[in-house]
Amino acid sequence: MANAPRLGRYVPAIAAALVLAAPRAAFPVQPLANDKAASVIVDSNIRQEETSSKTEAGKVITAIDRTRENIGTVRKITKLDTVDIVFLTDAARSEGGPPPAIENKVKQHQDDVAELRQEIEANALLFNAIDSRRVLAEDVLAVEFDSPGKIVIYAAAKPPK
Repeated sequence: MANAPRLGRYVPAIAAALVLAAPRAAFPVQPLANDKAASVIVDSNIRQEETSSKTEAGKVITAIDRTRENIGTVRKITKLDTVDIVFLTDAARSEGGPPPAIENKVKQHQDDVAELRQEIEANALLFNAIDSRRVLAEDVLAVEFDSPGKIVIYAAAKPPK
């Protein structure tokens, strides 16, 4: 017990070290209260499209294959002109999830897809873009950078009503 007073002075330093050592996803970005606030933060044109996974399967599979390359870009993104969210409505959990071809590709790249989702949660721009359309990071299957300043986010979800 004689060492207890000395140990007390190290507690703030230990706590700070633990916070800095924690992964960024442990402290996800907080959602904004409304779409107006999200549009100011995102400062991008957020568009959405509904389609079937059968129609977009080739694009989604290619994007999943490129997930490792796209993680670094997602990590660095601070400004985009356009965020396109593609709702694969038939791949939503309520519909049984993605079709086998897409599901198998997600499983094949599961670590990369999990890391991509963490990076999206940690990126204020992307998190607030998907949150403004009620998309959970866990529903994101892949992202694709069509051109400079534009991202396409493929989500196994249905749009908000």
